[in-house]
Amino acid sequence: MNNNTNKMSGSPMKRGPMGHGRAAVGEKANNFKGTMIELIKYISKYKISLVAVFLFAIGSTIFSITGPKILGKATTKIFEGLVKKVSGSGGIDFQSIEKLLLILVGLYLISAIFSFIQGYLMSGISQKISYEMRNQISEKINRMPMKYFDTKTHGEILSRITNDVDTLGMSLNQSITQLITSITTMVGIVIMMFSISWIMTLAILVIIPLSVFAVRKVVGKSQKYFKNQQVFLGNLNGIVEENYGGHQIVKVFNKEKESIEEFNKVNDKLYDSSWKAQFLSGIMQPLMAFIGNLGYVMVSILGGWLVIKKAIEVGDIQSFIQYVKNFTQPITQLAQVANQLQSTAAASERVFEFLAEEEEDQTVINPVNINNIEGNIEFEHVNFGYKENKTIINDFSINVKKGQKIAIVGPTGAGKTTIIKLLMRFYDVNSGSIKIDGHDIRNFNRSELRELFGMVLQDTWLFNASIRENIKFGKLSATDDEIISAAKSANVHHFIKTLNDGYDMVLDEEASNVSQGQKQLLTIARAILADPKILILDEATSSVDTRTELLIQKAMDRLMEGRTSFVIAHRLSTIKDADIILVMNEGDIVEHGNHEELLKKGGFYSKLYNSQFEEDN
Repeated sequence: MNNNTNKMSGSPMKRGPMGHGRAAVGEKANNFKGTMIELIKYISKYKISLVAVFLFAIGSTIFSITGPKILGKATTKIFEGLVKKVSGSGGIDFQSIEKLLLILVGLYLISAIFSFIQGYLMSGISQKISYEMRNQISEKINRMPMKYFDTKTHGEILSRITNDVDTLGMSLNQSITQLITSITTMVGIVIMMFSISWIMTLAILVIIPLSVFAVRKVVGKSQKYFKNQQVFLGNLNGIVEENYGGHQIVKVFNKEKESIEEFNKVNDKLYDSSWKAQFLSGIMQPLMAFIGNLGYVMVSILGGWLVIKKAIEVGDIQSFIQYVKNFTQPITQLAQVANQLQSTAAASERVFEFLAEEEEDQTVINPVNINNIEGNIEFEHVNFGYKENKTIINDFSINVKKGQKIAIVGPTGAGKTTIIKLLMRFYDVNSGSIKIDGHDIRNFNRSELRELFGMVLQDTWLFNASIRENIKFGKLSATDDEIISAAKSANVHHFIKTLNDGYDMVLDEEASNVSQGQKQLLTIARAILADPKILILDEATSSVDTRTELLIQKAMDRLMEGRTSFVIAHRLSTIKDADIILVMNEGDIVEHGNHEELLKKGGFYSKLYNSQFEEDN
């Protein structure tokens, strides 16, 4: 866990409850062949284990397909014995039959043992692949730029880690072993059938083109539905996650009906694609059973004729019928594997797309050492826009000295938060530079740069853990004394001591068992414990009572002592003591100076301040 993460007490950007920003279906065409090649490369690291799976699967299949021929020999012995007994020339040779049956039991037992071993190995491989993919996705998330998360829902990202990886792991476990077993079974059965009768074998092989044609038709139809099924499942997860996370907003604005309608709309699409995918998958069994029955008819007619001609034995008909049954079964299994591979490809494609997303450069050659950084910051002719054709910060320059308090004010959309995102390198400037102690921030390792910052945002973020663990998140090596000291500095220690479990009280998932003001004080304690060189504060006192507001303000004042601080100000009355006030409008700094200087100018800041003063009165 990076220290920069530890010092961020705010939450990442969230989507609204109505789920805007979800990816459209068919955003990228399904590249089945390319995805499967990439997947094969990915799992090639387990090639030794896969070779073992392959050998055990082949061994299991060989011992299994030898059985019907031996059983046919036993049937022939019984038939010949009965004929001899009826003609009075002898009887049934039970000793030979017993010997054949013991061999048959031994073959099936060895086949079962081999099948168990290959299943055990394949389960291990598929779970290792799932485990590794989840780790890679988790690590990838920490290397991805903020702009990715600004355009994706939480549910959509979670779907890659849960649904897609689970689907991939399960389908790999089933499809690889079935693929090996089915192909080996088909080849082995063909050899065994030729050893009995080449005429009947050629007659049976006529059904193969018919089977292949049926499989290709069904697979071709089902491919797009399996792809859509995974996409809609991710979209549905996004809606559920967002509506649950924002359920209070949904209720406040009476948007339950719209939320349900949106859910039903996507759920209907998921139902439609899933139904079609599963239906097409399901018709393979009866279709292949029908083709198999045609084989039984041919074996019965040809087999009887060949027995009369004494070209084969009676038991060979039984063996051949069993082989025909076993021959259609792997064709059916291959059809099922084809459908599983569609699901595998759809899930793999989404995972690989995520892993191939653009990453931030995490390290640089000869990075700046952060140990002696003091906190002097300089913006030099900074230009930036989230889109290339729309610049929102124009030629922005300012010098900030160590320990100064810088307030950033302005109307909504003026660019206040954007300045902070650039300072922490969530985004890089289009031109110009940002320097800390004379060093361009692009010459720092990104994680080390963020170790310099601590953040307290309006949107507090506390974990489903104890109060102690939440504060300790600012510094994982902190002692209990350090945690208590930070809580006292944040004016939250007294409140914690009044709780039944004190510092060990567990916050629920939404931290709803403490008030908004108490949550804010806990995030301030976390930032105090982190002891950063530079602070970023987004004032969050608008939704608390006056007494709590004073506690938060005092805690923030203690937090800012001796540190370079950037305060995004919403109530201008709280930043009168700022060393520099940057007044922003439409991406530009239109004024700067201290409170008294800006009021005397009678400009944009004066109008903002007076309008708030009038509203407060």
